[in-house]
Amino acid sequence: MFTLSSIDELRATEEALEKFKSDYPILYTKLLDVVNLTRAFQFKYHYMGCLIMDEDPGQYTPKFVYGSVLRLYKKEIQRLKEDQDSHVLKQLFSDFKHTGYADISLLVLSMTPESLVGASIIR
Repeated sequence: MFTLSSIDELRATEEALEKFKSDYPILYTKLLDVVNLTRAFQFKYHYMGCLIMDEDPGQYTPKFVYGSVLRLYKKEIQRLKEDQDSHVLKQLFSDFKHTGYADISLLVLSMTPESLVGASIIR
């Protein structure tokens, strides 16, 4: 899937993430941990976003992965979703869904909006 995000959308997403980080630092840390785990396992960020949002990941579901790895990953996603403020995270993802789960994740990883402008392959 391809997404095309404008610099204004990315900056607005970055600002919302910064507010989320300052208002909910523990939940933000859990999100950062899940994003880093997604990157380490080389899963697609869209898969992570779908699991967080209770959407069907469909074609983004990792293939040829040990069941134990998927269980560990889903356990970490569930831990994130069980946070008492997880509704705020879901609202953030919903509000900026047009930005894309991949770009949201990359912004969480401290990439700049300018580095994400234009077409990119969603991971």
